[in-house]
Amino acid sequence: MGAVLAFPEPRGAAAVRRGMVWVEGGAFGMGADRRRSGGRPGQQVSVAGFWIDLHPVTNREYARFVDETGWLTFAEIADDHLPPALMLPPQIGVAGSFVFGGPEGQPVDGWRYVPGASWRSPEGTGSTLAGLWDHPVVHVAWLDVQAYALWVGKDLPTEAEWEFAAHGGLDGAELAWGDGLGPCGRARANTWQDQLPRARPTTGRDGRTTPVGVYPANGYGLRDMIGNVWEWTKDWWPDAGRRNSRALTRCDPELADAGIPRKVLKGGSHLCGPDHCRCCRPAARRAHPIDISTSHVGFRCVVRQPPKGD
Repeated sequence: MGAVLAFPEPRGAAAVRRGMVWVEGGAFGMGADRRRSGGRPGQQVSVAGFWIDLHPVTNREYARFVDETGWLTFAEIADDHLPPALMLPPQIGVAGSFVFGGPEGQPVDGWRYVPGASWRSPEGTGSTLAGLWDHPVVHVAWLDVQAYALWVGKDLPTEAEWEFAAHGGLDGAELAWGDGLGPCGRARANTWQDQLPRARPTTGRDGRTTPVGVYPANGYGLRDMIGNVWEWTKDWWPDAGRRNSRALTRCDPELADAGIPRKVLKGGSHLCGPDHCRCCRPAARRAHPIDISTSHVGFRCVVRQPPKGD
């Protein structure tokens, strides 16, 4: 976006796959007949084997990419300098991103467009990554995650690959870890535990992200497939971009009917709870505009064919 990518020397297979898990692939029941949280009708699909990151890309990992390439993320560029095909609502003219909740210590008040908010300043101008280096990177738009994946020699997962991995071998179970939200009340993911939108949660980081790996791994050893942050996938949301993008009239990243190209998100976030979006299901999905970044969306990468040589 803001720089010509400088690619490192080609990495060997072992280097690219460091911090990844091999998922053998196979057939599984994708989706669900329940239509809540964007679920699609169930269908049998097959995926080939692939490597997938153990956890979402962290601030520490993304900082290495930015340091080596000089990449300037979407949230760090003012609207009037953006390519015309990637448009924010016309009333937004300054660089920034969407943050959920009021300022620290104040009541939750929904989504706010915060000037200066970006991956390196997640709460807006003056905020830093102190204490957040091992949290998932957020405030990254579609071009930002594509650029990282290209730089590191990987790709974004398809929706089918992501969902297969999230099941952890439990094909047929509604939730990622079986049939219950958590044994003996123990939380299995960083999700919102109270009622939205006004109450603060009773667990987790006060309605924010947690470090990757805090919660138990699934059957494939993968962390944070559910909760913490929604994750970008390669797949376009059906009918993406068929309506005029300037039809978007209010600043709401959760607006499902925005007439701009959208990608499928998977996994739910720290803002999802079992009472309203059932994000603990691997089948849960959401449409997200490619030109909007938020405080609850991140990503992880895959490698479909091991690179030649070690």
